[in-house]
Amino acid sequence: MNSFCARFLLTVLLLVANVGAGRAQAGRIDVLDQRALPLGDGKVSAEPRRGYVYSCMTQFRGGGAEHAGDWIRGATWDATRKITVQGNVSWPNATFTITNTGAERRITGNGLPINHATGIFPVQRSDPAFAIDRNPNSIQPQQIAFSLPLSPALAANAGCVPMGMIGVAVSGVAIFNALDAAGRDAVAHEVQDRCNGHPEMRGEYHYHGPSPCVPGADANNKLIGYALDGFGIYSRYDENGKELTNADLDECHGRVSRIAWDGREVSMYHYVLTREYPYTVGCFRGAPARIRARFGGGGPPSGQGPPGGRRQPPPEAIEACSGSSSGAQCRFVSPRGDTISGTCRSPAGTLACVPDFR
Repeated sequence: MNSFCARFLLTVLLLVANVGAGRAQAGRIDVLDQRALPLGDGKVSAEPRRGYVYSCMTQFRGGGAEHAGDWIRGATWDATRKITVQGNVSWPNATFTITNTGAERRITGNGLPINHATGIFPVQRSDPAFAIDRNPNSIQPQQIAFSLPLSPALAANAGCVPMGMIGVAVSGVAIFNALDAAGRDAVAHEVQDRCNGHPEMRGEYHYHGPSPCVPGADANNKLIGYALDGFGIYSRYDENGKELTNADLDECHGRVSRIAWDGREVSMYHYVLTREYPYTVGCFRGAPARIRARFGGGGPPSGQGPPGGRRQPPPEAIEACSGSSSGAQCRFVSPRGDTISGTCRSPAGTLACVPDFR
């Protein structure tokens, strides 16, 4: 072997060694190709099913992004090509606290992100995102207060997840399920900001999937939030640094393994926030919390109606009958976490799901 070939071979070996060392130091092994992530469109089920969202809502009104971005290609989408909403808005008035008292974990906050900025919403006409997703909503503070069990228990049967909050991240931001208003893959279709967040119609800023701005998002087996049934939501890498996918998780997007939980190492059930649809919680394995107070900035507290004493149906009840006719059967999850079945009626001049009392 001549000297040139020897030097070339040595260089290649050193490069391979450095790459391997860097990979080992990072402690992570990626399984999914971010340039060809599976698209979740159509994966909505009426029962627990791996890789699907078991949705309490079965009829979708439409909405979300007006057009498909060029990052969506058939049955996959390319996260490296997806654009983000421009802007760098800080929220110094953000509040979020977690307090453990007795057998409960008390969570309070105003729904604004702790220690991370957001994009500019409503989306500006000058923003390239406007051509795809003209989100007209502005971010508004919320009043959030609910309690979770410190020792959550598995329910006899898995429950459906509502549209809206299904959990909360340690950044103080709400976590929604994987669906947009049209029942599509929200992470792939909707244009969010660089932290993968955006506001809904009541101004609630939220994530539908992983956010690089959540502390611990890229760590191994790290708690990054809580689902509304009390179980933890953990980062996408397991304790050995391997990326978790649907193949590793159950029908609710969770698993049982060793985790750090309230200062102890235990083996227990938890959800995993992945890069693969349905991203967050596919269904509830425990009983969801009763949310005692939650409303948008400027809105009335729970129990107070509009002027004149005529109370309007809650948004969840109205949304449940969107696209339906009077007399149709319906179902929705109340802000307290109760699953309510009923019939579409117009008791206050607005078509909404009225509970059936039998």
